Amino acid sequence: MKILIMDDEKLALKRLSRFLDELSYDYEIASNFEEFNSLDESNNFDIYILDINMPDINGLDLAQDIFSKNSKAFIIFQTAYEEFAMKAFKVGAIDYLLKPYTKDELQNSIKRATTYALDNKSIKFLTKNGDEAYLLKPEDIVYIQADLNEVILRTKDGFSYYGKKISQMDDLLKGFNFFRIHRSYIINLDYIKSMKTHEQSKIEFFFINIKDTVTSSKDGAKKFREFVEK
Repeated sequence: MKILIMDDEKLALKRLSRFLDELSYDYEIASNFEEFNSLDESNNFDIYILDINMPDINGLDLAQDIFSKNSKAFIIFQTAYEEFAMKAFKVGAIDYLLKPYTKDELQNSIKRATTYALDNKSIKFLTKNGDEAYLLKPEDIVYIQADLNEVILRTKDGFSYYGKKISQMDDLLKGFNFFRIHRSYIINLDYIKSMKTHEQSKIEFFFINIKDTVTSSKDGAKKFREFVEK
């Protein structure tokens, strides 16, 4: 999911950018309406994160303009003013973040958009291995491995390649039961058979139907344990 963020406050943009970097989302930044127009005309954005009170345009008016051009867009408002909440939802925003919000609150808002999008479309991946092509659904995939500018998808029947970066796959699969346990690996939680703890508290994952194992990073193991214990 490609994201365009717009805010006239430099500190707010910096903070939001840091959150999005830490969450590995693909995004662009606009600090005024001119920059917004330039970016929006040359890209296809899925999610817009907008401030409401801006000097050169009101975020609520901008949202209506976005929807007139792209009815499938998702808009998240971020503002310091609670009184705009009702108006934000009336124009069709999927969420409303009251400053200062946390990284988890931001992630939940974006997940709401991605989950809604995935619930309303069938997602499939056309992958290749040599001269052969495969049409895979998310539930076919056991794990995903980064390979330069593409990924390797592992199913119970073998391997195939798909032309997306692993960060893009992470975005696409956020509404499904996948978890990124390493910068180079995303696993399907439905295929986990067992786990084994290694040095530095890393976790080795064993899967149903295949002999491969995947080992998490130290940070990935920590996030996985936090996820499981929620």
